Amino acid sequence: MPTSSSPPKSTAEHGTGGGAGGGGLYEEEGWVWAQIKAEARRDAESEPALASYLYSTILSHSSLERSISFHLGNKLCSSTLLSTLLYDLFLNAFSSDCALLSATVADLRAARERDPACVSYSHCLLNYKGFLACQAHRVAHRLWQQSRRPLALALQSRIADVFAVDIHPAARIGKGILFDHATGVVVGETAVIGNNVSILHHVTLGGTGKIGGDRHPKIGDGVLIGAGATILGNVKIGEGAKIGAGSVVLIDVPPRTTAVGNPARLVGGKEKPSKHEDVPGESMDHTSFISEWSDYII
Repeated sequence: MPTSSSPPKSTAEHGTGGGAGGGGLYEEEGWVWAQIKAEARRDAESEPALASYLYSTILSHSSLERSISFHLGNKLCSSTLLSTLLYDLFLNAFSSDCALLSATVADLRAARERDPACVSYSHCLLNYKGFLACQAHRVAHRLWQQSRRPLALALQSRIADVFAVDIHPAARIGKGILFDHATGVVVGETAVIGNNVSILHHVTLGGTGKIGGDRHPKIGDGVLIGAGATILGNVKIGEGAKIGAGSVVLIDVPPRTTAVGNPARLVGGKEKPSKHEDVPGESMDHTSFISEWSDYII
């Protein structure tokens, strides 16, 4: 069993862990990896049908980066894009860039803490396609920054094929991200997503036409975007804002406000919108605004 039931504080909370000597990162990664291996052992004992699978994906590996590299390589491989090539690609990225590993740990914790359906860290690592798509994107983004763009685009294509999540490799994504369910998520080339953001399925962060340049949304820290929401153009969604499910957003949304509808309107009105104190990207509160939305009628 794990040596401790209480995780160390997240490096995302302290803003540390990105450097080569980040002791906080290694402590946190070690704790999460110990949890994952303990969960895998428990599940292998309780469900023998999964024992071989759990051994090959988790228990046979010496570190989180090796486990996730192996798993992503097997998930994303094809007859012409071999799993061994992808394993080496992912392992090189996670082993040489502490920021990638730090983000992976933060994303694991985001899923475990925000989604009541996430029963364990190992469940997220093995089965959450939003988590897996996000980690694969982080490597594709690194390739894009290294001017290895054909490979980055090939990886984007495989991520879209396998996970039904389409994120351009140039898009910038922070840490502590939850893509909940994730099916149908589309993130455009110049989009930026901050830290501790939660995005549900069928969300589009898109452009408004065929004109190039900086043309996609900028999502602030702690934002919650509900299922089926569409945000178009180079608009800013302020820190801690909430976008209701099915909304269509075409202009900026101020921090700590809620935008709902098609076209989206601010709850409380444009002049004096209602503001919340919590961080919806972490609290996952989708509906508290209803009592303040005076024209909500069934």
